[in-house]
Amino acid sequence: MRTLAAVFISLVLFPGIAIADTGISSTDIVWILISASLVFLMQAGFALLESGMSRAKNAINVMMKNYTDVCIGSLLFWAVGFGIMFGDNPSGLYGTSAFGLSQGSDSEFTFLLFQTMFAATAVTICSGAMAERTRYNAYLICAAAIVTIIYPVFGSWVWGGTYGGQGWLAELGFIDFAGSTVVHSLGAWCALAGVIAVGPRTGRFDQAGNPRNIPGHNLSLVALGGFILWFGWFGFNGGSALSASENIGSIILNTHLSAAAGAGGTLLILTLMQRPVLLTSTVNGSIAGLVGITAGCATMEPVFAIITGVVSGIIATLGQDLMLRWRLDDVVSAIPVHGFAGAWGTIAAGLFFAGDMFDMQRVSTQAIGVVAAFLWAFPLSLLVFTVIRYVAGLRSSKQHEQSGLDCTEHNEIGYPEFQQNITFRQEP
Repeated sequence: MRTLAAVFISLVLFPGIAIADTGISSTDIVWILISASLVFLMQAGFALLESGMSRAKNAINVMMKNYTDVCIGSLLFWAVGFGIMFGDNPSGLYGTSAFGLSQGSDSEFTFLLFQTMFAATAVTICSGAMAERTRYNAYLICAAAIVTIIYPVFGSWVWGGTYGGQGWLAELGFIDFAGSTVVHSLGAWCALAGVIAVGPRTGRFDQAGNPRNIPGHNLSLVALGGFILWFGWFGFNGGSALSASENIGSIILNTHLSAAAGAGGTLLILTLMQRPVLLTSTVNGSIAGLVGITAGCATMEPVFAIITGVVSGIIATLGQDLMLRWRLDDVVSAIPVHGFAGAWGTIAAGLFFAGDMFDMQRVSTQAIGVVAAFLWAFPLSLLVFTVIRYVAGLRSSKQHEQSGLDCTEHNEIGYPEFQQNITFRQEP
């Protein structure tokens, strides 16, 4: 039952919503708008975390990619992506309406805004993985392809049909409440393709293939970014209920517990392996816990949310070792954190479904969705990155990589007091 206080707040802060004639209450719309704002704040978290894990000479470049992919992605998703993802979907494969939505109800515009924030999150996962050696303009082209085609088409399979029809994975009973696979794994598989196409940073591996450590320049930013992402995730998962319903309390509780358990899983595995307990690994562990619980946060009991988080943290930590063994240079470990943990979380949503746990048919459906996401996103994004690599150039020159992309791409530096001897060389 809606409280008078909540209704009063919605009328005062958002008076236009009060006259909506769509059947959804103004309180619900206010909650979705607040959640959309929290998800938007996650972009600041990604920017801080990715910049902090990169070297000082690339701090501006990382920030710029996070900033502009939100801007470009929002416009393209409004124009094309939203229609493909949520438009009338008679085939179960893609939407065919609601492109460039300009006339609609208050609830439609609210839903569009909320989903735009999700699209921006999927795109920015690539940014950190490919940092420090990717040409800025080439990255923006890749981001445009992801937000316009790759992300919305898969999203239509799971969440599509708002204006009619239903995606084929949804018809199978696939569960992904807020996007462990739809948003995070898909973004990570695109990042994996990008990392393969662009290659490792100069000096990341020696001639024998052994990894060399390239530490980030500001771990305080990494921790702050992790906290902001954690906070924003309450809107990411809680807002996916699309109403101010009573179950958002359990959704956000599960989200928080899994994040805490994800960090705990990382601490546990690092201790057992007698390795240093690093801040970067711990923050990534908590983010992995957030990614893992995103699929099943509305259908799990808290104890299983904790189990999901612990396993997510362990998978993300071991996944970093696997990436290095494969000689893949992921600056922020986005692929194990969002890809591997997201795949596990999607399976866990089937395993730990409250009231009907360990249903192997449901688990099989979850596995089909995980595989479908990889088979769709990875080959297509690898094709996009490869075409850009040979047509326009994907990787910065070795000279510009050594100078830092801040000065070569943007003619700015992040720390002028300490970088006074840098010679600016604008990227041609």
